[in-house]
Amino acid sequence: MLTILGFTMIATFLVLIMLKKMSPIAALVLIPALFCVFVGKGAKLGDYVIDGVTSLAPTAAMLMFAIVYFGVMIDVGLFDPIVRGILKFCKADPLRIVVGTAVLAAIVSLDGDGSTTFMITVSAMYPLYKRLKMSLVVMTGVAAMANGVMNTLPWGGPTARAATALKLDASDIFVPMIPALAVGLLGVLALSYVLGRRERKRLGVLTLDEVLEPETETVLVGAGAGASGDGTAAVAKNAARTGGSGTGTGSGSGSGSDADLSEVDDDFQGLDPHRATLRPKLYWFNALLTVTLLTAMIMEWLPIPVLFLLGAALALTVNFPHMPDQKARLGAHAENVLNVSGMVFAAAVFTGVLQGTGMVDHMSKWLVSNIPDGMGPHMALVTGVLSIPLTYFMSNDGFYFGVLPVLAEAGQAHGVSSLEIARASLVGQPLHMSSPLVPAVYVLVGMAKVEFGDHTRFVVKWAALTSLVVLGAGILFGII
Repeated sequence: MLTILGFTMIATFLVLIMLKKMSPIAALVLIPALFCVFVGKGAKLGDYVIDGVTSLAPTAAMLMFAIVYFGVMIDVGLFDPIVRGILKFCKADPLRIVVGTAVLAAIVSLDGDGSTTFMITVSAMYPLYKRLKMSLVVMTGVAAMANGVMNTLPWGGPTARAATALKLDASDIFVPMIPALAVGLLGVLALSYVLGRRERKRLGVLTLDEVLEPETETVLVGAGAGASGDGTAAVAKNAARTGGSGTGTGSGSGSGSDADLSEVDDDFQGLDPHRATLRPKLYWFNALLTVTLLTAMIMEWLPIPVLFLLGAALALTVNFPHMPDQKARLGAHAENVLNVSGMVFAAAVFTGVLQGTGMVDHMSKWLVSNIPDGMGPHMALVTGVLSIPLTYFMSNDGFYFGVLPVLAEAGQAHGVSSLEIARASLVGQPLHMSSPLVPAVYVLVGMAKVEFGDHTRFVVKWAALTSLVVLGAGILFGII
């Protein structure tokens, strides 16, 4: 019964948010509360929620202060050169922009933190997507998949969890998987190329001067790459070209200088070279502070929430020594902080009920018990396939500490080594990074102003395909 209720609860949640019948926060809170009553453990709902909140509180704190820190870094101009460089490389070509999104997300993912990756990637790419009327779910989907492949780094989380759960060395798991993961990353880049071509076909390629023309009309792009149809393409081109050659100030100021880049998006101030929050004299201090912070994260000198708390306090104090300015910066980023932290605490209700009622345990045991005996010698393949849906429907902790040891034990009984099982367990990460139970995904969709249901509808099929590519490469190379 708990198995059926567990799958039903997850399916109900996904259907409601994808159909936009409920907001993610409401669905994360109300649906598990209702199912907790169905299970007959409504009296313990409070305990389950407190346990969930306690386990996710450090993550919420990390996200809150990380948003403040990187928000301040954007305000003071730390990432302006990156955005300008990407703009010059992309040349207003949707294909280059989508591929550039994947490359940027993959590079920034080297720090091992999904939230940091998404904040930097969206900050750099959002103005280009918005100004060219490109589909924002393409940006969120590509960034999530690239980060998912890179999330398998030993300091990223899943590899360390697999090593801990099976008492193995993380390098023995990760290093042999590098060829398969490299193929997976190439798959993301190839997919980015295909999606970019689709966006280019829909919108065309604008010149730099046309992109820098002031916007005359705002068009909202739907969930799919072609959701807005030919009409959107026409409006986008007309909006960019209105008065293009006939407006003296437009063509005269659109020469490509740094000052002109402020017009890439009138609503996004990240590229405005005249904004009051810029601190050019402190650029190298802020760069050094950011590098030190990321190094401290990788080296684990202090817990990540503590590092971002200290970093945010130091960044605010040095860049904005006057109290009114500090309050203004905190106020400017309050909406993002509230949205993300609220979503994390709402997710704590979902995970708390799943784990507290025992639904996760029953679901995993049911799945393992239904594996045919003839599949025993192929348990690595089974693990890889199961990791795709299971790491989406449950947290990494639940999968790696609850399900993986059972799969490894079943594999050992048929002569399959724990190392192969551990490597196969990493396959599902490209899809996992878009799971509603991953706090970082709410940073991604929140900063990109994308509905979570739209992101989910777009990314699931492509992310699952990427996971299968990694699995296929692992089998082909004899790794799994």
